[in-house]
Amino acid sequence: MSKTSGIGFFEKYLTVWVILCMVAGVLIGKFLPGIPEFLGKFEYYQVSVPIAILIWLMIYPMMMKVDFESIRNVGKNPKGLFVTWIVNWLIKPFTMYGIAALFFYVIFRNWIAPDLARDYLAGAVLLGAAPCTAMVFVWSHLTKGNPAYTVVQVATNDLIILIAFIPIVKFLLGLSDVSVPWSTLILSVLLFVVIPLAGGIITRWMITRKRGLDYFQNTFLPKFNHVTIGGLLLTLIIIFSFQGNVIMNNPLHIILIAVPLILQTFLIFFIAYIPCRWLKLPYNVAAPAGMIGASNFFELSVAVAIAVFGASSPVALATIVGVLVEVPVMLILVKIANRTQNWFSN
Repeated sequence: MSKTSGIGFFEKYLTVWVILCMVAGVLIGKFLPGIPEFLGKFEYYQVSVPIAILIWLMIYPMMMKVDFESIRNVGKNPKGLFVTWIVNWLIKPFTMYGIAALFFYVIFRNWIAPDLARDYLAGAVLLGAAPCTAMVFVWSHLTKGNPAYTVVQVATNDLIILIAFIPIVKFLLGLSDVSVPWSTLILSVLLFVVIPLAGGIITRWMITRKRGLDYFQNTFLPKFNHVTIGGLLLTLIIIFSFQGNVIMNNPLHIILIAVPLILQTFLIFFIAYIPCRWLKLPYNVAAPAGMIGASNFFELSVAVAIAVFGASSPVALATIVGVLVEVPVMLILVKIANRTQNWFSN
């Protein structure tokens, strides 16, 4: 089997590998709790060091594709940035609140008590108020997104998070005592954007200077074809090993929480993706624009839920369900994007 066909086979059945890794993580957490307990010791400002390393491995190969000069040209076509900002901050938090409230308070009222509905809504809002930072690089990679444009989309959203996250959560939930661990937020931005971007640019500069651009693009970069996906799968195993007991002890409510989160993910993707077609944006800008809104900054959401409400709270459970459903749903959206790329100019 050739290298190219091997990669195709691996990515073709990525959903299967993802589900297997999620199941493996849950089983490890349930029956081998010593493993997540040991890994849990390596935490700094509520950021898991093992997960941070794996996420870094996921996005580092894409960062190497970023031509620093091309970042300067993003400002010449800012429409994709406007779509991202408007959808993520003026639409997404409010649709999340509306959809979650509809399901938790009305449609599922016979299965969810009012106090639990309130807590689940709080968890959903924490997810909706935090657009993706790290995982979007994986989705962009799978849709052949523009690396430079994706970096700028993520970086500008990270700056907006610093200003808008707390006010939006407080406004939607009326929680005057909601606070965010700023150290967690800042460290996450450094780990998931600044460091891998710097590492990728330095690597690209060193290799092209020594061996030339042709060697870098055709020989060096292909060596990392499996690194991004491998990092994703290992990350899922660790994340779900941490939450194995929580997931297995709440099967019905996990399903109920998952329904509005899944609907929200599809809705936000199309709210961002379809206008990109109307604006005549290229596909490699439109796909990441849709992905960054549909995906969530679950590292921040889970950290805030645990810090404010407690690790065993229903709020934390709702954010964990966000992690549970996000990857399979995002893989479906990746397939939808790849099959509709003929909608866009290139």
